[in-house]
Amino acid sequence: MTLLNPMPRPVMLGDDTQDHVLAHRLGLALVPTPGSDELWLRHGEHGLELGGDKRQFGAPIRADLVGGGVAHRRQFGGGRGQLIARACGLKQGVSPDIIDATAGLGRDSAVLASLGARVLMIERHPVVAALLLDALNRACRLEALKALTQRLYFVEGDSSQTLSELIATSDVAPQVVHLDPMYPHQDKSALVKKEMRLFRRLVGDDTDAPQLLAQALDIATHRVVVKRPKGAPPIEGPSPSHEIVSKNSRYDLYVHRSLKPSR
Repeated sequence: MTLLNPMPRPVMLGDDTQDHVLAHRLGLALVPTPGSDELWLRHGEHGLELGGDKRQFGAPIRADLVGGGVAHRRQFGGGRGQLIARACGLKQGVSPDIIDATAGLGRDSAVLASLGARVLMIERHPVVAALLLDALNRACRLEALKALTQRLYFVEGDSSQTLSELIATSDVAPQVVHLDPMYPHQDKSALVKKEMRLFRRLVGDDTDAPQLLAQALDIATHRVVVKRPKGAPPIEGPSPSHEIVSKNSRYDLYVHRSLKPSR
C-alpha cells in the first residue's frame, strides 16, 4: 500500500487522547450522547468506527478490507466474472490500472485489487477517508494480504475538482476511472440499510456528479465506469457507450478505446 498525501494518522488504537484529537479535528463527538442525533467517531475493539443513534443508524460502521462482505466477494464473488470486474475490463491477460475516484469504504477497490488491478483510491470526505485509512493500516499488518495491499494506493482529495492533480501524485495510470456517486433518493423508504442512512447523514448526496463525470472523461485513457441504481437515469452529460445491468444495479460504460492484453 502506498499512502499519498496522507492526513494526520491516529496510530495508537484505543488511545483516548488520539481519539479525542481525531474526533475534534473532524467535527464529531467522541462518545454517543443519549437522545442526540449527532454522529460520533472513536476506536473500538476492531478499529476506527463511526456511529450514531442506534434506532436510526443501527450498529457503528467501520471500513474493513479483510473480512465481512469483502472477504465473501473475494472468495465467492465470481472472480473476474463478477459485474464490477467485467465493467472495469478485467479479463484474461488484462489487468488495467484503475482510479476509484469515489472510494468510500474501499470495498470495490479491495475486490479489484484482489483480482490483480492496481487501484488508486480517492476519497474526499475527511471522516470517510479516516475510516478507510484505518482499514488500510490494519490490512497492511496481515502478511496474507501483502500482495493485495501492495496494489492499493490512497490519497485524500476531491475528484470533482482536482482529479488530474490527485492522479499525478501516483504512478497508477488512469486507464479506467470508476465512479460510484451517492444517488439522491427522494423516497426515504428506499434507504433500507441503516448503514446507508448513517452514510448519507454524514456525506449527503453527490450533487456534483456531472462535474465529476466530466473530469473522469477527460482523464481516463480507456474507459469510465459509473455505478448507478437500476432504473436511475445516467449522470447528466454524454450518453454511455453501453451498460451492464444486474438485478439491483447498473454500470454505465463510457469507452474511449479497448483494453488490450499486455504482451
